[in-house]
Amino acid sequence: MIGRLTGHLILIEGNQLLLDVAGVGYEVEVSAGVLAQSPQSGEPLTLFTHFVVREEAQLLFGFTDQRERDLFRAFIRINGVGPKMALALISSIAPATLFRAVQANEVGILTKVPGVGKKTAERLMVELKSRLETLLPDGMAAAAALPSSADPAASREAEDALIALGYKPNQAVEAVQQAQNALSDKGSVDTEQLVTWVLRSMARGT
Repeated sequence: MIGRLTGHLILIEGNQLLLDVAGVGYEVEVSAGVLAQSPQSGEPLTLFTHFVVREEAQLLFGFTDQRERDLFRAFIRINGVGPKMALALISSIAPATLFRAVQANEVGILTKVPGVGKKTAERLMVELKSRLETLLPDGMAAAAALPSSADPAASREAEDALIALGYKPNQAVEAVQQAQNALSDKGSVDTEQLVTWVLRSMARGT
């Protein structure tokens, strides 16, 4: 089992990177979190990894930290969820957002994940409801259960608007979550308020 790699980033192609570890190049499929935080070519990088061995291939999946890898491993224990889909789930939906979506039975949020159609999303929702607490890092379930100042529909619309502006799905989810937290004292907030806060925050460099 290869559990962690430390080396120098050589190149990135799509969601796969090449990591030079003591002269050996490892091809690793990584989460959106890794891509967002990846250094420049030639600089050091440490990844927590999950190694998959199949008859036709040996695959490495890389994550920013141990918690992200633990979430990946929890996903692949769900019937019908393979490594590719688990990686897409992690990259597309923040854990806190997933928690609230499952609580509210919002199947639509799962269909935004690449490779997840309506029928698969409905089956996943059933599975996730029975495993919800184990899918979140320690303490995150309680935080995610806190009421949000934004209507769920407004949050989804704000995420879609940010994606249209060039944000990656996971970045849009995280940005909207930050906006919700920042605007929690203003009562109910709408899509325009959420998007405006995110864009102003970006302009300030915060």
